[in-house]
Amino acid sequence: MEKIFKLKENGTTVRTEIVAGLTTFMTMAYIIALNPNLLTGFDVGSALWNGVFLATCLASALAMFVMAFLANKPFCLAPGMGLNSFFAVVVANIAGITGMSYVASFQAALIIILIEGIVFLVLSVLNVREKIVEAIPLGVRLGIAPAIGLMLMNIGLGSNAGVYSDKGGPFFVMRDFFGALTATAARDSMGSGYSQMVLQVVTMFVGLFVIVLLAKNGVKGAVLIGMLAASVIYWIGSFAFLGANPFASLATASFLPPFADMAATTLFKFNFQGFMDISWFTIVTLVITFCMIDMFDTIGTLVGTASRAGMVDKQGRMPNMKEALLADAVGTVAGACTGTSTVTTFVESASGVEAGGRTGLTALTCGVLFLACIFIAPIAAIIPAAATSAALIYVGVLMLQGLKNVNFDDMDQMVPVALMLIAMPISSSIGHAIGIGLISYTVIKVFSGKAKDVSVLTYVISALFLVKFFLIV
Repeated sequence: MEKIFKLKENGTTVRTEIVAGLTTFMTMAYIIALNPNLLTGFDVGSALWNGVFLATCLASALAMFVMAFLANKPFCLAPGMGLNSFFAVVVANIAGITGMSYVASFQAALIIILIEGIVFLVLSVLNVREKIVEAIPLGVRLGIAPAIGLMLMNIGLGSNAGVYSDKGGPFFVMRDFFGALTATAARDSMGSGYSQMVLQVVTMFVGLFVIVLLAKNGVKGAVLIGMLAASVIYWIGSFAFLGANPFASLATASFLPPFADMAATTLFKFNFQGFMDISWFTIVTLVITFCMIDMFDTIGTLVGTASRAGMVDKQGRMPNMKEALLADAVGTVAGACTGTSTVTTFVESASGVEAGGRTGLTALTCGVLFLACIFIAPIAAIIPAAATSAALIYVGVLMLQGLKNVNFDDMDQMVPVALMLIAMPISSSIGHAIGIGLISYTVIKVFSGKAKDVSVLTYVISALFLVKFFLIV
């Protein structure tokens, strides 16, 4: 382990890395079930759902193994949120335009993901993606980590722990509980889901305060222990107050991997004939869109999380960036071949970094757990969303500390960072927020008579984001 991951050099231990990998896994395990839900329209149990489920586990694990052994970084990967929803919309549109079945359209759309992955592989090998990272001005880079922190807090408080009831849903903690005028109004709007919402809120904040208190006392694995404590609170509350068994799903769960379904629906099932029925302009537009969103989501997550972990130099550059970028390219190609949308670096990696993860052993641990979920996915599914919210909020708060490095007396830095701070949590897109930051930085520099301070590549990237934001196709 020492020879492979250089643990002493990075100031960590095997135990710390494994705990960090488990922590990250628990915060992102939701994707294992949510990804096939989104990509198949919640067609749970169908052959396509089973195929996407296995593809999610396999492609994520492979990407994390590349991150572990090639880049030796603690970042974990899986099919990206937002990108998977966009992919599902693309599949539905292809079905509507061509008249093909959803499965056939899905298999045609996988070719777009394959092209994207190959493009990323080439760009990564040629160091183009690394050059793009370096083209992001230091001031903008300094604001990425705090903006991600706000995004994590927004996910934890705003959209991670949803509740459904006889009144509909989903209802969320910040909008529908704390956002209600009175407790009575919240109860009336949520109906039968109000009691569950109260349990979610209690679980979330108990978990958060346990993490904070343990961390203040220097306890290793504070995030993981806090999540486990929150889970226990939720399980007890479910039994005692809701009259529900949180482990009921385990009684009928299947622990046998549905490999036959994946072989029949998604494994190397590229529909080239259906792909040719899509216009070339649409194909090119979709490939560029997927590439830009994934590229800047990954770059933003890597730069932001690495900054928080002290893995960057004074210029904000991270060693082995090329290898880290290769991991998501390999994962995306593997995802296309097995049957899922773009694989990208997960912002939840910040929870593992905060737990002490500093090397690829963290990513390896998380990857092994994703691989194990082929057999034990039902167990991962019983981790309550409110427990993961506690970890996300805590890590988000810590990432705000990066604001101390931003020079708020310099408008060239302050405005792009301020815009990213609000754009990232609201848009839920790291890439789009960086785009807004780059555009604002470029415009301010040009019209302040400092056009020469902006690199050519920054101009190009800003122009591409302008086209992406305003070109209607």
